[in-house]
Amino acid sequence: MKKLNKTLLLLVTVSTIFSCSTEGTDKEPAPEIRTVEDVIADFQNLNIQPGINDVRLETLVTGTYWNFRVIAPSDASESNKRPLAIDLHGASGGSPSAHKNTDCYTEEGLQALNAFIIVPNAGFDEWYDSTNQQQILALVDLAKANWHVNPDQVIITGYSNGGNGSWFFADFYPELFSAAIPMASSYDPARSSGEVPAIEVPLYVIHGEDDELFPLAETQAFVNESIDAGSSIEFVVATGLSHLDVCDYTSYLQDAVTWVQTEIWN
Repeated sequence: MKKLNKTLLLLVTVSTIFSCSTEGTDKEPAPEIRTVEDVIADFQNLNIQPGINDVRLETLVTGTYWNFRVIAPSDASESNKRPLAIDLHGASGGSPSAHKNTDCYTEEGLQALNAFIIVPNAGFDEWYDSTNQQQILALVDLAKANWHVNPDQVIITGYSNGGNGSWFFADFYPELFSAAIPMASSYDPARSSGEVPAIEVPLYVIHGEDDELFPLAETQAFVNESIDAGSSIEFVVATGLSHLDVCDYTSYLQDAVTWVQTEIWN
């Protein structure tokens, strides 16, 4: 619980800074800030059932919510802790139901994990924006603290912009994840200085041969740069798939799950 509170207290600090920034101006009054205990209690009261649960959680700022889908296993217990998978959707233009749009590959693709799966909603922001960093950090910590989750078996995956997000979280939050599975992504690992650091989290990168949005050669070059820097990456080309063939990634995601189970967790 100490780690959970540390993460949420960080969010309190961010929210407080935001609320204080409007003091002494003609702007609308700052939003009310809730407590860490409020958020924890609300999460514990979500009433998650086996199967699909579409829920929302009020954040530390009163009246603002994280909308997300939870796919829960039926057999999780203290003696049978299950993995946790975070699945990031692609660009949605801020759709309030974007977290429901990964269903054609998520359940079947990740089925062999028998995991808790959280599919958050990015809103109008990118996955690497601070608001969504806060959301992912908090949801991972809340899930580990309140559900029967194996803390050593937490992975992140995503498609398109969500694939870029899974690269990002593997790159900058290696302490949270044991593996990442970016799909149809284009992530430049270089820092502003030009340095390409090694990513500590092993990655299984899947990319469509005919991806017209993120050309294969571009993603292959980024992967090679990261491997040369010391990253551990399995790169798989999805034969004949374009960027729009989202549902056809299912079998490739299943292969990635086998890789996680046999090469990473074994």
